[in-house]
Amino acid sequence: MTPASGSYFHLHLISDSTGETLITVARAVAAQYANVTPVEHVYPLVRSQKQLDRVLAEIEESPGIVLFTLLEEDLVSKLEEKCKDLNIPSLSVLGPVLQLFRAYLGADSNHKVGAQHVLNAEYFKRIDALNYTMLHDDGQHVEGLNDADVVLVGVSRTSKTPTSIYLANRGIRTANVPLVPGIPVPHQLESLTKPLVVSLHATPERLIQIRQNRILSMGAPVGDDTYVDRQSVTDEVAFARRLCAKHGWAVLDVTRRSIEETSAAIMKLFADRQRQRIPE
Repeated sequence: MTPASGSYFHLHLISDSTGETLITVARAVAAQYANVTPVEHVYPLVRSQKQLDRVLAEIEESPGIVLFTLLEEDLVSKLEEKCKDLNIPSLSVLGPVLQLFRAYLGADSNHKVGAQHVLNAEYFKRIDALNYTMLHDDGQHVEGLNDADVVLVGVSRTSKTPTSIYLANRGIRTANVPLVPGIPVPHQLESLTKPLVVSLHATPERLIQIRQNRILSMGAPVGDDTYVDRQSVTDEVAFARRLCAKHGWAVLDVTRRSIEETSAAIMKLFADRQRQRIPE
């Protein structure tokens, strides 16, 4: 079925590594086409002719767009030849970028498969950040907050935990602390000197919607308790804003932001702060 005759299309993503690069690029482009949905076929770690043959069989069975990040020239040639025979489009996602680098640097790449996933210092930095973040989720172990790079605060359902994990995957040690009216803020949070503290906010309407969905997903009835009561939620938001103003924390409205967009904004704040701290 083609996009002209239906609402979906097959999207084949072939990688000799984990496929993360392909998936990210493909989804970013597919998101621009709201009326059609890609049916993803992901093939990671394709490094031999035998593995590629299995992939080609699936492509022939479900023709569609083919994107790949293969570096082995024999595999690329065989894949492109098959796509040409089937009259379907194929594209090397890394190809144009490699050509640009080659033209500018005047040298060929070393064609090292999975080079971005080597066990280097950056990799272990991400693992350390993840370990720290999981240990300091939801207000746990506040005595270690000053060891964080970033501390996120906010009322319930402002996406503190998923944002923390996303940042940790980028090597940023992130803790998060919930703000609850009537419960004193940990004194360790109020006396922080090293980390960037970011207060995540959302409109009461958005928070109520998310909380109601959360309750329903747990199979519980949505009652009139303060967790979803409009006035109570409004008071929570006001409390968080007052606390933020008092301590001069950075503010980020996450009402209409995805986790990725929120994290990107925080990473920019963090980078700006790091630059300001570099001695002249």
